[in-house]
Amino acid sequence: MSQLPQLIGAALLLLAYALLQTGRLKGDSVPYLGLNLVGAALLAYDAVRAMQWGFIILECAWCVFTLPNLVRALKREH
Repeated sequence: MSQLPQLIGAALLLLAYALLQTGRLKGDSVPYLGLNLVGAALLAYDAVRAMQWGFIILECAWCVFTLPNLVRALKREH
């Protein structure tokens, strides 16, 4: 199996975290939440392919918790 989704997902989550920690992004911003959602979704996809239930639960929960905040942030911008 290709590890590309896993590597991209992890890179996106780490990028979001690094940008947050260095003050370049706010935790409620569309870019931060978007990076988190896409990164977690890619990791969830890879976890499903490998049937790794702990990671499936973790990454799906990450998506579920991030999505409403992303929707609110998108509404704020429009």
